[in-house]
Amino acid sequence: MPTNVLAENIFGTIGTILWSGQIIPQIYKSYREKTTAGLSGLLMLLWAVSGAFLGVYTIVRNINIPLIVQPQVFGALAALSWVQTLYYDPKRSLWVCSLIFLTFVVVFAAFEAGMVYATRAAIEAGNQHVLPFFGGFSAVLIAVALIPQYIEIYRLKEVRGISLLFMALDIGGGIFSLLSLVFKPEFDGVASLSYIGVIVLDGIIVILQFILNPRAQRRREREDAMIPEITEHQNHDLTLGHQDKMPVLVTDSNRDDLSPVRSTGRS
Repeated sequence: MPTNVLAENIFGTIGTILWSGQIIPQIYKSYREKTTAGLSGLLMLLWAVSGAFLGVYTIVRNINIPLIVQPQVFGALAALSWVQTLYYDPKRSLWVCSLIFLTFVVVFAAFEAGMVYATRAAIEAGNQHVLPFFGGFSAVLIAVALIPQYIEIYRLKEVRGISLLFMALDIGGGIFSLLSLVFKPEFDGVASLSYIGVIVLDGIIVILQFILNPRAQRRREREDAMIPEITEHQNHDLTLGHQDKMPVLVTDSNRDDLSPVRSTGRS
């Protein structure tokens, strides 16, 4: 593809907008339902950590401003979604969760700033292998983070707790960010790994949602339909049990039959 700075920045900006707001639907869904059941907290934590490594790479590499801003917002929102999993399901206090979030953001920023200066110093000293590590490790974290979510899907036999709009925005952000790299003078293969990983792995979750969720719904409908039948059988068996234990009414017609045999006086 020919170099096109305008296209690079347009696609990068669109990708940044999508990736900046991608987790907002997930955050809203968790807030509205007051639960994060089915959403892996480890997924969001690892994604938040990956944002710091990708942020170091994009800043030192000086890719473009939209793609430099992107990991910062992505990491902060992923951290917020992770804290929601601590707040709603283990029911930790709001004060504790707020403290955890602020601590993470501060550590996130300090780590990124320190690594940017350290990486630049290492490059000036002739070490060219440090920077690709940050980009590659970010891609690995993004991919590995989805393993707990796949395990959760396998356990539940459906995709539960994940916003489909969140997945769609995440995939869209990956696609436009990847297109932004295509129009650079030199295609950045290391940075592309994170975007390709998101597109493929999120796409698998979306496909699983369309396959597994209708099956799970039909399974629940069958189970609900069986409940009245089971209840009817239980009531029937209970009625029969009561009938077996009912006392026999003694009348004049059968009183003699129930009386002891009288003596006839014969020896």
